[in-house]
Amino acid sequence: MATVELDFNAFGEIVTSPGIVLVDLWAEWCGPCKQFGPIFEAASEANQDIIFGKVDTEANQDLAGALEITSIPTLMVFRDGIMLYNRAGALPAPMLDELISAVRNVNMDEVRADIAAGPAGNESSEVAE
Repeated sequence: MATVELDFNAFGEIVTSPGIVLVDLWAEWCGPCKQFGPIFEAASEANQDIIFGKVDTEANQDLAGALEITSIPTLMVFRDGIMLYNRAGALPAPMLDELISAVRNVNMDEVRADIAAGPAGNESSEVAE
């Protein structure tokens, strides 16, 4: 599946959809973004059941601001509308594959229980370090 270009309106709709969504926030002038782009595209082809979205932070400065993006590339991962990962930096292909595998294996019932328990119970909801 090819990646989906996301703007402010599409972002909220896509990341709250059922299943796994990976979002790459990038800009044309960003060297690490150019390195990560082909890795992200290859992962989208290898994982047809996952939505892969891209946000051009230059064209969508309102969205980048709302998401408090201070460094790019930034990768966000959502599952069933819940953010599980949000980190700046380009990942090598093996690490992206490992992250995708970890997200697939997350027990979402436990994540929802942690969220329901409040901030004290929310410490383990991030997938990967």
